[in-house]
Amino acid sequence: MADGDMPEPTLQNILDQRELKWIFVGGKGGVGKTTTSSSLAVALAERGGRDNVLIISTDPAHNLSDAFRQKFTKTPTLVNGFTNLFAMEVDPTPDLGDMEQLEWAQDSFLTELAGSIPGIDEAMSFAEVMKQVQTMDYSTIVFDTAPTGHTLRLLNFPTILEKGLSKLMALKGAMGGMMGQMTRMLGVGGEGGEDLPDQLLGKVEGMLDVVRKVSAQFKDPQLTTFVAVCIPEFLSLYETERLVQELAKFEIDVRNIVINQVIFPESVGGSRLLDARVRMQQKYLEQFYELYEDFHILKLPLLEEEVRGPDALRAFAANLIKV
Repeated sequence: MADGDMPEPTLQNILDQRELKWIFVGGKGGVGKTTTSSSLAVALAERGGRDNVLIISTDPAHNLSDAFRQKFTKTPTLVNGFTNLFAMEVDPTPDLGDMEQLEWAQDSFLTELAGSIPGIDEAMSFAEVMKQVQTMDYSTIVFDTAPTGHTLRLLNFPTILEKGLSKLMALKGAMGGMMGQMTRMLGVGGEGGEDLPDQLLGKVEGMLDVVRKVSAQFKDPQLTTFVAVCIPEFLSLYETERLVQELAKFEIDVRNIVINQVIFPESVGGSRLLDARVRMQQKYLEQFYELYEDFHILKLPLLEEEVRGPDALRAFAANLIKV
């Protein structure tokens, strides 16, 4: 690809794509995902022309509260200093107490059936979050995701759910009559005892509708994109390559890579250590450009201090959209 055809080293394309609904930010642990996702959410809220932006952390280590210096919970909260930016922290592997609060878990029969399908508990919790988010008026939702393996599992939740809930729906045909007889014998359900299976599976059908809708949106590049975050080192390059390949399997658009902690030659001075790091990083940067020549690749400098607080995030956000 000729230099003139190289995509610009900026995330401005994300701000310009006004119809984007879902933006995932992910990569290996410790590469700056939360800083990148938080700053991107700030840019979307302040410069992207969005009505309301929501940033959700699905990382069990939850760093959003640290990044914004404000405590967040599983309920969307307005970020201090903003009128249209909200944040929430969700645990993708809920404990039993949380599970019992979910609508679908109120029914012991459905819970037992769901428990026989691997991964369905996490997937159903995710679906409950999606259902909640869908009822809210957010123009764009940014996901600050857990390290790569957890992220890929999260993105596979719609598929797991669709397969699992479809199995439960199939029981309606296979067991509907028998369930009706059992409920009548036990004297539960509505008049004639025939309502219980329908009520039960009606909940499943409703959840399946939400999941199918979200799944279709995730595979639509006009509505969903993924920003891969990494650093110029071997393990991060390897993880990014794996991530991009897996995203292709899930049919999820990915065209932006943020490379954090880059040491630029002009900042070396007389330091032999920094000079050695620059040469090491340059080797991997070249590999990134070879592998992803049609991606927007944005290099961000290694900073002297952490990016924490709204003002620091605003300053960092300027780097994301600077051409």
